Amino acid sequence: MLAKIYSAAVLGIDAYIVEVEAHLESQLPAFATVGLPDSAVRESRERVNAAIKNSNFPFPQKRITINLAPADIKKEGSAFDLPIAIGILAASGVVSQDHIADYVILGELSLDGSLRPIRGALPIAVEISKNEIKGIVLPVENASEAAMAQGIKVYPITSLTEAVEFFNDEKVIDPFQVSLQEVFSLSRKYHIDFQDVKGQEHVKRALEVAAAGGHNIIMIGPPGSGKTMLAKRFPTILPDLTLAEALETTKIHSVAGLLPSNTPLIATRPFRSPHHTISDAGLIGGGQVPRPGEVSLAHHGVLFLDELPEFKKNVLEVMRQPLEDGVVTISRAALSLTYPAQFMLSAAMNPCPCGYATDPGHECSCTPQQIQKYLSRISGPLLDRIDIHIEVPTVQYSELSSDQVGESSETIRQRVKRARAIQLERFEKMKNIFCNARMESKDIRLYCKIDQQGEELLKMAITKLGLSARAYDRILKVARTIADLENNSEIKPQYISEAIQYRSLDRMSFY
Repeated sequence: MLAKIYSAAVLGIDAYIVEVEAHLESQLPAFATVGLPDSAVRESRERVNAAIKNSNFPFPQKRITINLAPADIKKEGSAFDLPIAIGILAASGVVSQDHIADYVILGELSLDGSLRPIRGALPIAVEISKNEIKGIVLPVENASEAAMAQGIKVYPITSLTEAVEFFNDEKVIDPFQVSLQEVFSLSRKYHIDFQDVKGQEHVKRALEVAAAGGHNIIMIGPPGSGKTMLAKRFPTILPDLTLAEALETTKIHSVAGLLPSNTPLIATRPFRSPHHTISDAGLIGGGQVPRPGEVSLAHHGVLFLDELPEFKKNVLEVMRQPLEDGVVTISRAALSLTYPAQFMLSAAMNPCPCGYATDPGHECSCTPQQIQKYLSRISGPLLDRIDIHIEVPTVQYSELSSDQVGESSETIRQRVKRARAIQLERFEKMKNIFCNARMESKDIRLYCKIDQQGEELLKMAITKLGLSARAYDRILKVARTIADLENNSEIKPQYISEAIQYRSLDRMSFY
């Protein structure tokens, strides 16, 4: 007695079809699962046994062998509970096998036979839509998420009993339907705005420049100056997510099990702010079965590192590769997985250990050696990947008490979108460049030409202000972005002058 059921599993952020074979043999009762199952899959036999009995179906007193094919890929998770149970009941004749092969079946079983939600419903549904499969049967909590994939019918169920009735044609379940565009438009709302921030106009300007050119940014200022408040509003001025970007971002959060039950699609730029005690595996991703880390969860959004010098040095160093390549590769003995990690880095730090080196209202208690040691915790290679350094001073009382309302995020975002459109047109023939921050040295020489006055200004910045050599290219890229914001094809001296101001950590006088 043999039954074949289709299920699916996730590898990285992509899915693949798994064939669940259930074989019943007239021998002493036993239950074996083969095909590289992990502990969660092996434990499914206890859940399946109890769920079948508590749903008032006969559990066969025979030798049961469950095979998960392809057998050379490790299977993990509890989503195989329902297909294993249906396979056993189909092999014993309780469930009709007439239409089982038309569906992919997923679901974690409770002991009473009810279904619990699973991880990775969206990437699985996207993969199924590419195959000649009629639909997907899965827990009702995952229905709206799976319905984001076009071209596949989603059948939500609540229990093993309901699944059996569906496959035996005893119950009609209508496919779950949702308007993707409607969900996308309704979800594209931020609950915070730049209007909430009092003062700090020059910092808002720096964030606008960073958003327009895709530049990483670090804010330096005393405690309470508003660095975190500004960083949280940074995603609100970035260009809107496209539908393709939203689906890719949602897939990552779905695989990680972090997709809220009432959010079938992430339509706003993600903002991730890990604590400085995070491990390198937590930031980059990892584990025995690799999971996406914070850099991947921030894909198409912003990764904010508050108190940057407090992060462990090895944690900051492993971030250099995803900043450069936009992907993270996690290698293990059995497999190697690649997760996307195209994010913008926003960081914040105090100017010294006590935090008040640049605050005229408080006396700094740190020695020059302590300040130097504190700042040196950020390595040169990492700092080399941050184009904009901006000082954030303490907000004055007159600004805090003012009734004046600043620009809204929507107003700033429109300017950013226009600047990004200019860059997309400029780099349309280049494969890996979509914003100014991605330019290499040869691209800078081609697109960032400056006149004699601009050259003199840069020379003075490098020699007299003590800016490092690595600041040269950064200044030109940022100046190019400022010119794009002004819709100017030429990089004027005032644009270079503004870009020079965004190199605080390169100035010798800062130390």
